[in-house]
Amino acid sequence: MDHLHFMATIAAQSQSASSGWQVLIMYALLIAGMCFLMVVPQRKRQKEQQKMLDTLKSGDRVVTTSGIVGTIVNAKGPKFIMKIADDTKIEIFRSYIQAKLDKSEKAE
Repeated sequence: MDHLHFMATIAAQSQSASSGWQVLIMYALLIAGMCFLMVVPQRKRQKEQQKMLDTLKSGDRVVTTSGIVGTIVNAKGPKFIMKIADDTKIEIFRSYIQAKLDKSEKAE
């Protein structure tokens, strides 16, 4: 009888240990999947934004992250000179450009 009890105890311990590993693997796969679903779209948006920033040139109408709409007058390294009114020009870092406007788009 002791032999059967011993075998049952070993079987129960091995089942609980294997189920613990299964749960741990399931959680690891779940976390990896969520990270993948969050990181991949973000990287795609960053690549598109960087591509847009790299193609900016003088004469392009842009919107800054603070909502200022203007036309790029001069590009010098990491900065732009942007004309926002007839006699008003500002200097802004390239990284603060949010979007490029089409020629047909007007500021609201």
